[in-house]
Amino acid sequence: MDAIGLWMFFGAFVLIFSGFPVAFSLAGTAIIFGLIGLSTGHFDALLLRAIPDRIFGTMSNFTLLAIPYFVFMGGILGKSGLAEDLLRTAGLLFGRLRGGIAVAVVLVGLLLAATTGVVAATVVTMGLISLPIMLRYGYDKGLASGVIAASGTLGQVIPPSVVLVVLGSELGVSVGDLFLGSLVPGLMLAALYVTYVIVRAALNPKLAPAMPAAELNIKPAAMALQVVRAMIPPLILIFAVLGSIFFGLATATEAGAVGALGAVLLALANRKMTRAALWEVTLSTARLTTFVIFILIGSTSFSLVFRALDGDLYMQNILANLPGGVLGFLIVTNLAIFILGFFLDFFEIAFILLPIFAPVARELGIDMIWYGILLGINLQTSFLTPPFGFSLFYLRGIAGKYLATTDIYRGVVPFIFIQIFVLVLCVAFPGLTGLRAAGP
Repeated sequence: MDAIGLWMFFGAFVLIFSGFPVAFSLAGTAIIFGLIGLSTGHFDALLLRAIPDRIFGTMSNFTLLAIPYFVFMGGILGKSGLAEDLLRTAGLLFGRLRGGIAVAVVLVGLLLAATTGVVAATVVTMGLISLPIMLRYGYDKGLASGVIAASGTLGQVIPPSVVLVVLGSELGVSVGDLFLGSLVPGLMLAALYVTYVIVRAALNPKLAPAMPAAELNIKPAAMALQVVRAMIPPLILIFAVLGSIFFGLATATEAGAVGALGAVLLALANRKMTRAALWEVTLSTARLTTFVIFILIGSTSFSLVFRALDGDLYMQNILANLPGGVLGFLIVTNLAIFILGFFLDFFEIAFILLPIFAPVARELGIDMIWYGILLGINLQTSFLTPPFGFSLFYLRGIAGKYLATTDIYRGVVPFIFIQIFVLVLCVAFPGLTGLRAAGP
């Protein structure tokens, strides 16, 4: 019976890598191996009655309701002109430095991460605005593309993050606690991105020259006014969303609703809210939410049959008895997630692997908040790892006339290593997340 469950696990990946949609691959695998289990007497058909209840439980999950709120908020902010104002202002502030525009991109990516958390909106906006400017001033194509793609992924670790919402739901922990614990690792990532850019520019000034002084001729008073106008709106929105969570005034879902309303008001204030923009953002939010729900339905069916065939016990027995105990488990699970990140979306990885990994982590006494933050940092790399990193797709789609695919791939490699370095630091020093590695 264990062997059937194990073959079911591999069968799902065969279908997924064959090109079938993940939701249908999981559901199809459940049907196929459910029939095999019925024929061999290892599966009770009465268990199928549990599927409607599980699907209803997914549809009524209050935590997952935060996903459409945060996605909608990100989409509206992408239409509000916020990113353009921030990039223009940050470019003027740091333009005198070698690599200053790239530093500005990281800082704007950090602020957008704390307001939108949506990779597509951030990468596309910064790519459209900052990439032509960096290339015009002679920036290396790899460095320019790498800093845009990597900065756009900061929203997957820095709250409010859709990745952390999914992890909180799957691990059964507080999303607010995940948000709070991920702040320091997220800020570390941004700081290391900036450090990397400054060091590279210092070692080889031709890679990232400063902007010409003639283009930075602005009076201090005008500069101060521009900074205030560009910075105050996102800071208010950040405080409204994250402050309401951290001070215990709202759950992540309720804060998402506050953020969505705040984004609409900000777009209205900037006179960027049109009926067409609202329809486009609403439609894209509905599409992504439907995508997530269908994967959840498929993974629920898969999980039911997989557990009925004792496949989960078999996999958990292997993981719980790895050499090295907790450290061995962390290495193997993070390595598996990192490798799958080359080929699968973070939703797919989370819904397939976490139901298997989470019980073992609890059995080993691992702090689940800490574990969730580690997985969040790891899943962030899936947006950068070729050939299917979504940040790479977004940037390639809007920068095809400026960049070759090899330029983008070459540019993101150092940032992937930075993300791995931060992951290792958080494993070695759990206090960076404000948590312990394991329970008592």
